[in-house]
Amino acid sequence: MALDVPYSSIPDMFLKRVAATPDHHAFAHPGPDGPVWLTWAQVSQRAKAIAAGLHGLGVGPEDRVAILANTRLEWVLADFGIMCASGATTTVYPTTEAEDATYIISDSGSKVLFAENPEQAAKIAGAQLPALTHVILLDGEPDASASVPQLTLTQLEEQGAQRLAEDPELIERLVADIGPDHLATLIYTSGTTGRPKGVELLHGGWCWEGVAQEAVGLLREDDLQYLWLPLSHSFGKTLLCGATHVGLPTYVDGRVDKLVELLSVVRPTLMCGAPRVYEKVYNKSVTTAQDAGGAKAKIFAWAVGVGKEKVALEQAGKPVPGGLKLKYTVAEKLVFSKLQARLGGRIRVLVSGAAPLSPEIATFFAAANLPISEGYGLTETSAGNFVNPPDGLRIGTVGKAMGDLECRIDTDGEILIKGRPVMRGYHNLPEETAAAFTEDGFFRTGDIGSLDDDGYLRITDRKKDLVKTSGGKYVAPSHIEGMFKATCPYTSQAVVIGQARNYCTMLVTLDPDAITGWAAGTPLEGRPYAEIVASPEALAMVEGYVAELNQKLNRWETIKKVTILPRDLTIEDGEITPSLKIKRRGVENNFAEEIDKMYVGTVAEI
Repeated sequence: MALDVPYSSIPDMFLKRVAATPDHHAFAHPGPDGPVWLTWAQVSQRAKAIAAGLHGLGVGPEDRVAILANTRLEWVLADFGIMCASGATTTVYPTTEAEDATYIISDSGSKVLFAENPEQAAKIAGAQLPALTHVILLDGEPDASASVPQLTLTQLEEQGAQRLAEDPELIERLVADIGPDHLATLIYTSGTTGRPKGVELLHGGWCWEGVAQEAVGLLREDDLQYLWLPLSHSFGKTLLCGATHVGLPTYVDGRVDKLVELLSVVRPTLMCGAPRVYEKVYNKSVTTAQDAGGAKAKIFAWAVGVGKEKVALEQAGKPVPGGLKLKYTVAEKLVFSKLQARLGGRIRVLVSGAAPLSPEIATFFAAANLPISEGYGLTETSAGNFVNPPDGLRIGTVGKAMGDLECRIDTDGEILIKGRPVMRGYHNLPEETAAAFTEDGFFRTGDIGSLDDDGYLRITDRKKDLVKTSGGKYVAPSHIEGMFKATCPYTSQAVVIGQARNYCTMLVTLDPDAITGWAAGTPLEGRPYAEIVASPEALAMVEGYVAELNQKLNRWETIKKVTILPRDLTIEDGEITPSLKIKRRGVENNFAEEIDKMYVGTVAEI
């Protein structure tokens, strides 16, 4: 049945939300004494002023306006302003190097750039950007000598407010002319190979996303969302659309290093994230219990065992006996309540996306009465396509298709998707656009998976990430990497190597907080991170967990050698994407020497 989407565009949805609940909390930003809230009416006032200011700078229908900034309230205001001016938002990750930032702004033909500060604006200094007419600074003072004129966000809003005083109905007229097939955003893929591609996403698809999230039970008006994800990523954008449709209050703060600390202050009921966040919480919980030892470690292990027993019955659709319920009440009081409190004590829904979540870690959270609804989608399909409904969790799957999305599995196992949230195409790349679709209009995701009888989707691996050993055996690296992260609680990242090799090896990075705790009380205590991870003791510990992992793998999948890297993988070094996916080519190039050493002088039979 077709999903009823009662909006013609994002700004239509936004203005209807403002009219329905003008005095309700909309978005908050961090203040000196905690979150500072703006109502929908206040957000509207500022967004309209920005829109009128942009209109005065010459921004018209589908003209691109770029945002190069971290996740913060002003990002949201600028985005709504661009939409209300009938423009289209080009998103640029704040960690993007100058060369790629310039390429994106040039390729998109962006006329205006919102830059977080003078340092971000400096990324385009000296570049030939004929379409760019103005740079708006969210923070800092304009550079009078800049080749592209600069002004502050405050100045832009003042100019817009003046225009609205003269023409109060300007924004409503602009919004009335925007339709569902008009361009809303241009989001550039992370570019795991070659130049990033601009993905053209339309207003109709984003509005569909907002409605579909409510329909599946993810969002409610009485929720409080903590939004820290990069808004330059489609996952963040789809959450903004959901919050606008439903009208739920959202705390916006992209400082990931403050996340755990602020959860107990903000006390959200809803939070979405990449698996890395949940992995860190899991690591901290397990290593803290292990380090405590004695009775505390035994109680923790008992509680987790009880929780997993309960989850196994629930996943099998079987009733939980009274005796087990009683044990679980004790387990929750002694152990799980502390973990719940660390996340603010009010969590109703956790959502994981952007990369695979280990089933073991998902089971742990479900055991702690903090079930994670894993979802699935791509930049090209507006991020939200499949998700586990909160009342129908199936661990190990990414849930069911949202709304009226169509999905089928191709003959080679590739997942194919068709529906309103699918992109119009890649910007200025007609051949690549044509190659991305089947003859009957289904988008080729590049992921391998299967659908069960109830419509739940299970992802096997990325089609292009499957490793084929020299013995002709296929290995799914992300599956093995996820298993290892759940096995070894000190892991930050794991990368399986084996393409065209005669056996599989693995590169591992260790979590600084977890490994520091592990070293406490040993001769390694107080040593620098690089020294701890380079120690024979750390290697022996990791090899012990690899041996444990190998017991769960097929013979040809087993890890024969492991290397601990001296540092974690970074976005800046091209090893992970801003949405925390591993860029295998970048890792293999940067650590080619370490990889080669694992294959020198040894022949392992597969």
